[in-house]
Amino acid sequence: MSVKTVLITGTSSGIGLATAVAAARSGWRVVATMRDTTRSGALEAAAEAAGVSLDVRALDVTDPASVETCLAGLDRLDALVNNAGAGHVGTLEQESVDEVRAVMEVNFFGVLYVTRAALPLLRASKGRVVTVTSVGGIVGQPFNEAYCAAKFAVEGFMESLAPIAATTGVSVSVVEPGAVASEFVSNAGIDDALANRAGPYAPALSAYLERTRHAFANAQKPQAVAEILVAQLDGEQPAFRVVTSETARAFAGTKLKDLDGSAVQTLTSGWVS
Repeated sequence: MSVKTVLITGTSSGIGLATAVAAARSGWRVVATMRDTTRSGALEAAAEAAGVSLDVRALDVTDPASVETCLAGLDRLDALVNNAGAGHVGTLEQESVDEVRAVMEVNFFGVLYVTRAALPLLRASKGRVVTVTSVGGIVGQPFNEAYCAAKFAVEGFMESLAPIAATTGVSVSVVEPGAVASEFVSNAGIDDALANRAGPYAPALSAYLERTRHAFANAQKPQAVAEILVAQLDGEQPAFRVVTSETARAFAGTKLKDLDGSAVQTLTSGWVS
């Protein structure tokens, strides 16, 4: 049998980097993509240390032309891992609608652009789509309105797409991490400017940031999430939803059994008071 090919987005760091290396070690031909290939140094070093080779390509998930160019260069695709995304911290009154749109563009529409382009190849191979979402796609979180909205949208989209794709032999699943030790927080826009423009929300923001620092102090390692993603690639019948840690499972479970919404509101109100 020929070697199976997986395309992974957002592989310059964190979960994407770890997954690219882990998938290659598991025997996959890995097309490791990132917006700026000049940032591939950490990925290439990790691959060399693991004794694997990767096919590194440029792919900006927010640019449909970039997506089409990248996918057009493949003659076979057995799996897609939608991992590229960006954190964002803010609240509606303190940011522009354009900022919210930008969050949706990378975290939601980027997933759609890549998945749509990949589906013809995946139908041909009876392949699978694995999308990294978040517990933020299950539980709305203070100062994460835009980010959670995007992840909620991804969850709903993939849950709705899954039965349709299955009729053509394509498996669709989502993987939900909680806090992960990566560059995610540093890329979320948490800086002095955020605090300076918080206005009447400054006390709430201060409480939220303190809680977040504690959460990420005990964050899951990217390699642990990568192992779960590779299991979704290798498994014969992957589950639709996989949560990556007991902490994340308990957190998501608060919402999934919270029919009137009171449990989530009680939980997250404590983050900002």
